[in-house]
Amino acid sequence: MRSRPRIYDEFLREHFAQNQQMSLVSGPRQVGKTTTCRGLADAYANWDNVDDRERILAGPRALVDHFDLNRLREEPPLLFFDELHKYRRWKSFLKGFYDSYKDRARVMVTGSSRMDVYRRGGDSLMGRYFHYRMHPFSVAETITTSLPDPDSIIRPPKKPKPSEFDALWTHGGYPEPFVKRDSRFSRRWQSLRFEQLVREDIRDMTQVQQLDQMSVLVQHLASRSAEQLVYSNLAKHVRISVDTARRWIDILRDLHLGFLVRPWFRNVSRSLRKEPKWYLRDWSSIDDAGARTETFIACHLLKAVEGWTDLGLGKFELGYLRDKEGREVDFVVVRDGKPWFLVEAKHAEGSIAKSLGIYQEMLKVPYAFQVVFESPFVDSSAFATDGRPIAVPARTLLSQLI
Repeated sequence: MRSRPRIYDEFLREHFAQNQQMSLVSGPRQVGKTTTCRGLADAYANWDNVDDRERILAGPRALVDHFDLNRLREEPPLLFFDELHKYRRWKSFLKGFYDSYKDRARVMVTGSSRMDVYRRGGDSLMGRYFHYRMHPFSVAETITTSLPDPDSIIRPPKKPKPSEFDALWTHGGYPEPFVKRDSRFSRRWQSLRFEQLVREDIRDMTQVQQLDQMSVLVQHLASRSAEQLVYSNLAKHVRISVDTARRWIDILRDLHLGFLVRPWFRNVSRSLRKEPKWYLRDWSSIDDAGARTETFIACHLLKAVEGWTDLGLGKFELGYLRDKEGREVDFVVVRDGKPWFLVEAKHAEGSIAKSLGIYQEMLKVPYAFQVVFESPFVDSSAFATDGRPIAVPARTLLSQLI
């Protein structure tokens, strides 16, 4: 049973109202991909179901017969293929099916691992799909599931319900623990998710054999959210090579345990040589209030920049700023290659960080925010200010995103 609607319902409705291309939906395990897509689909095939797998392996014609696609209809049915990435030849299958029957059916595809890995080694699906990245619930999504206005992108502020905001902070944004709101369930859910990632996803989807050492790395990273990654230190801790540490971090990023935020430079090649910062996808397990706040805000900003990009509203990036003097700003949101707004994350009220003003002037950034978690909601847009660094409640700014 659907527990509550998602903004991604509207992502996909708009997609199929305007486009013939397939939609490829990626995101973390248990983020709600299957629930959302099944709620929209007219027909469903799951690779993990033996009968469905046999039909997929038999080729497009078997599916045409099974779903009765040879019949004239007013609107093509919406077909949903779940966990298709587990099929080694999934790209070839989709290419053949789409090229032969795109006028008879619309297609959605999901997978737990990152489905944009098809870009590696060439993209045989070029021009045949649009990619959508699904995230957990956020402050804005607890308020509305409508899509942002293409002309303004930023929403008017709206106060989140205290119960919704508190549930996000305490239980995280993944649908099951967020909706259930039971601490015992949330702890068990978090433990099971870590176990499934190490013992199932890594084992089934990668070539990693040293699962015990990978488990040590996962546990280490679980306590290091919002910290800079030093690969040589990770390698020593887990007793692996630096190259292996980099490769394993990429695997954990692909499997959505966490994500990297790199230092931003106008010259992209320079940023790739600097150490990134690591953030967990689920902030609810972080004990330290400061790290939890920074991760909470990081996840909201990532959801916004990826959502705006996937909707075709521009090219958005998330980075951070740091110079040789050690002056740092937690986040910079880049819009079409230009810094748009800066964010310094704080759990409690305090004086405005000097680095905000320094970087705002240096990079000519329109907005600079010190986002304070504990501050009460203010019914005034953060983007209606004069542009100078300003303290903004997290409840206000995050309600204006996605």
